[in-house]
Amino acid sequence: MQNPFRYFNSSPEVIRVAVMMYIRYPLSLRQVEDILIERGIDICHETVRFWWNRFGPMFAAEIRKRRVHNRSYSRWRWHLDEVFVRINGETHYLWRAVDHEGEVLEVFATKRRDRKAALKFLKRAMKRYGRPYKIVTDRLPSYGAAMKVIGNRRCQECRRWLNNRAENSHQPFRRREGAMAGFRDIKTLQKFASAHASIHNHFNHDRHLNSRDVFKENRSAALAEWRLLAA
Repeated sequence: MQNPFRYFNSSPEVIRVAVMMYIRYPLSLRQVEDILIERGIDICHETVRFWWNRFGPMFAAEIRKRRVHNRSYSRWRWHLDEVFVRINGETHYLWRAVDHEGEVLEVFATKRRDRKAALKFLKRAMKRYGRPYKIVTDRLPSYGAAMKVIGNRRCQECRRWLNNRAENSHQPFRRREGAMAGFRDIKTLQKFASAHASIHNHFNHDRHLNSRDVFKENRSAALAEWRLLAA
């Protein structure tokens, strides 16, 4: 495998830090530039934009590749939900599949919220993770119509408050969307949402459920693994 950093003057460590700060935290390009300047790293905000476009999807793919082989238990229960995203005044939809532990499995951006879009989203998620035993959704008819085509309509559950896990998983992305002041097109939305979901999964350690010592160990392990991405 060729070194992906071979034509860049900056070190891979600086590129990884810049990409992580921009995608993981609700920071603008210029805020990332200012934070790096304080640490003696003089780069332009357009360089940060170029780095995340070039390396963000690559880092996210490496994270998914390392995690998907050990995710057989993600087939137990899925939570599906969709949110509205405005792009140039037009309404688009971002679909999200979350497992029973809150880890984002798949995100998918579409222009419509009909049966065809739901079917494409479900097939995309099942191709990577297999068929789940239970699927929790809201009362959007598109889910039932798509699952009827697939043949797993009996797996669907639609009780009140049962899908809070999926709705809560939208919050980190919503905060990030506000810092970016929206998206320019649906391809950029899909690209960033996929990278954001994988990187959020990588650094999400259920801080409120673990002791301080366990959290610090998990955080150190995640940072060490992050430094090895695309090494």
